[in-house]
Amino acid sequence: MWRRLFDDAVPHWRLVALLVIPTALVALAAAAAARRAAMAVMHRLLNTTLTSSTPLVRAPLRLIGLATFALVFLILAFPAFEAVDLHPRFGIHLKTLSVWTFGSGLRVLLIAVVAFALVRAVAVSVKRFEHDINFGTDLDALERAKRARTLGNVLMNITTVIVLLIATLMILREFQVDISPALTGAGIVGVALGFGAQTLVRDFIGGFFLILENQIRVGDVAAINGTGGMVEAINLRTTVLRDEEGTVHVIPNGAITTLANKSLHFSFYVINLPLAYSEDTDAAVTVLQAIAGAMQAEDAYGPFILAPLEVIGVDAFEENAVRVRVRIKTAPQKQWFVGRELRRRIHQTLRGRGIEMWSPQRTVSLPPKS
Repeated sequence: MWRRLFDDAVPHWRLVALLVIPTALVALAAAAAARRAAMAVMHRLLNTTLTSSTPLVRAPLRLIGLATFALVFLILAFPAFEAVDLHPRFGIHLKTLSVWTFGSGLRVLLIAVVAFALVRAVAVSVKRFEHDINFGTDLDALERAKRARTLGNVLMNITTVIVLLIATLMILREFQVDISPALTGAGIVGVALGFGAQTLVRDFIGGFFLILENQIRVGDVAAINGTGGMVEAINLRTTVLRDEEGTVHVIPNGAITTLANKSLHFSFYVINLPLAYSEDTDAAVTVLQAIAGAMQAEDAYGPFILAPLEVIGVDAFEENAVRVRVRIKTAPQKQWFVGRELRRRIHQTLRGRGIEMWSPQRTVSLPPKS
């Protein structure tokens, strides 16, 4: 058996064991490292909390570990025999391995180090970006942190995929693997995506800048392309709105042409109050300011009113009324809560003080019959 494996000397089984066992340990260590690297890549690409005990994950990891072990063991075993003056009849010779190690092997190592450094540099930059954005403890700070994490995950995933793809192709070339078919296939896929997935790419780009520029946030009330509702989700491809009837509208981000955010930072509730021409507008405005001031002093409405009632002035002369426009500044999405109560109190107070608002009533006088 030994003569079939070796050219001349017949080694002792103890010497063979002393060579095989360390080689097997090194191969096991390489297999474990490959499994951990594969698990990390799966976590990064799938963005989930998969564990190595999951059946869908365990089988690929086991295959990667076995393949790595076999490859490393076969590469190192035969040069190890040659190191003790044993010459196997087949396998990779020590001289060939040495030449490759100090040639292509160093380039492979350099490629791996540069790829790892690029991924880590992007990760550090993303973390720094999230830290700079996430200042304060208010609701806006939480929204900024969520937006920064979303963009950070997108940048990390894109960078990791691109760097790993390029590094893999460069390493395969160092192993004398023809990568021309892979490059050709990538070019064909790129052309196909350019022609067939223009809308998808446009949606992703639109969603990226939608999140980057903080145009809307989850929980905002907005009107997109004339459709109003509360924003339930902002994804890279779509934005989800739910209107007041409960209908869900899914809008591709690339198709957004008009966007009106009704709850960004603060809101205004505007009232166009019709007064009869016989009423004193200054006196009516004083009453409105007193009503709004009383609401602002109450615990139920005060926290949501950000400024005293603003009187814009007489806005229009109509056929039967003078329009007085006022508005009140409120917290986001609280304009309707405050405005409805303000309208109710205005109606009750003006009626109680005898201040007449415009009413579509007409007096018709008929001439007496002759």
